[in-house]
Amino acid sequence: MTDRIQRYERTNRAFWDDDADDYQAAHRDQLDRLGRWGVWGIPEAELGAVGDLTGLDVLELGCGAAQHSIGVAAPAARRTGLDLSLGQLRHAVTNLDDADLRMPLVCASATATPFRDASFDLVFCDHGAMSFCDPDSAVPEVARITRAGGRFVFNLSTLLRYLCFPPDDPDAPITKKLRTPYFGARAFDWGDGTVDFQIPHGDWIRLFARHGFVVEDLIEIQAPADATSTYTDYAHARWARRWPAEEIWKVRKLA
Repeated sequence: MTDRIQRYERTNRAFWDDDADDYQAAHRDQLDRLGRWGVWGIPEAELGAVGDLTGLDVLELGCGAAQHSIGVAAPAARRTGLDLSLGQLRHAVTNLDDADLRMPLVCASATATPFRDASFDLVFCDHGAMSFCDPDSAVPEVARITRAGGRFVFNLSTLLRYLCFPPDDPDAPITKKLRTPYFGARAFDWGDGTVDFQIPHGDWIRLFARHGFVVEDLIEIQAPADATSTYTDYAHARWARRWPAEEIWKVRKLA
């Protein structure tokens, strides 16, 4: 495990190591519905976020207990999971054993991975490392380990969702009012355990361009009409029917 992690990552690692057992227990029913994305568990077959992975080298960046690698990335020829939390990776070992699968698991920072340049055809995550790493550090690292023509696909909370939470009360429900400035948004630390990251869309586009990525799509997820979720404190389903609470970026590295 690399020691080249930043201060906020130490905070996040400590949280996830401490919370891993409770998190998996609370959300196992949803996480074990394999091949689905996000808080509402929308099928990959419906979203087409990663598409056909047959024969590709795939990295899940912030894999947690590896449910997404077991489900969404199943057709890949070679799968690898990386996470900063040993607590989460212990659950990944158990899940892979239960599925009778073998997959390398690496405990390291997503901003300083141990992989060689151009190692992967696809780097992806679902509320994984890109939710908890400064994009100015994570995106260039992903660019380094992604092959020319390869893809980077990740789901995370929308900036709009963050802006609608009262900044002085992280346990308060999401509101219909903007509570935090849009311009300059980056790190969100409300004292509830983790430091989260999100930036304006224009900042994302310019950051991708600086590191050789071109945007192919942005999927702004709308909660299904019959939406249910174990993530009851994330956002009300009726809120997420009106405004996107999650978004999936699909970008490709130029040749």
